[in-house]
Amino acid sequence: MSVGLVRAALLLAAVAAVEILLGLLGTAADVIALAAIVLALVATAPAGRSGAGWWSLLAAGACLSVLGALLALVTEPVGGVVAVLGAVAVLAAAVLAAAASGFPVRA
Repeated sequence: MSVGLVRAALLLAAVAAVEILLGLLGTAADVIALAAIVLALVATAPAGRSGAGWWSLLAAGACLSVLGALLALVTEPVGGVVAVLGAVAVLAAAVLAAAASGFPVRA
């Protein structure tokens, strides 16, 4: 898997996490953001096989985000908190992956 594809998937996940955190575009955008995070998780899975700690954090964040969305159907405050924790984990994973790959210093 190319470094550019991993970076693009992580950028997509980071933008989606920001949408989940801020919720500026409504429910439909939040659902699309959740799907984007899961898609980024699947797309970066080959890069995670190398024992990259950022991928484990990305996976945990994706799981928490989806779990938060499901919990929000039952109890909105708890689901919201879990989704926020997931989004923060996704953002942290994207930052760690960028730092590990030397971004923006190396192309």
